Amino acid sequence: MDTDINQDQKAVKLLLSYDPIPEHREDYFQYVLGEFVPALEHLGLTMCESWHTAYGPYPLRLTGFIASDQDTLERILASEDFRRLEERFKQYVSNYRRRIVPLRRRFQF
Repeated sequence: MDTDINQDQKAVKLLLSYDPIPEHREDYFQYVLGEFVPALEHLGLTMCESWHTAYGPYPLRLTGFIASDQDTLERILASEDFRRLEERFKQYVSNYRRRIVPLRRRFQF
């Protein structure tokens, strides 16, 4: 994974786990790819991963975004833009959870 974020800045990762609602599948994909991810990147997050669970009692999707540091991420999460994006995102998903973890260069859940 190649990013412009320096490990010395104590970069953090925002993990979003969720299940897309089957009845909203097309709207979900259009929103996530056309607006949600580009808007989060504009706010200062870098998408670093997206996983699909093929088997087991886990959320169907896990998506990770990197922020340069905890303060930057907290500022983004507190912004009106993020709250608006997240509320719309929740219309297309269930079992939504977000977590902040220290950035590690391996799979994190």
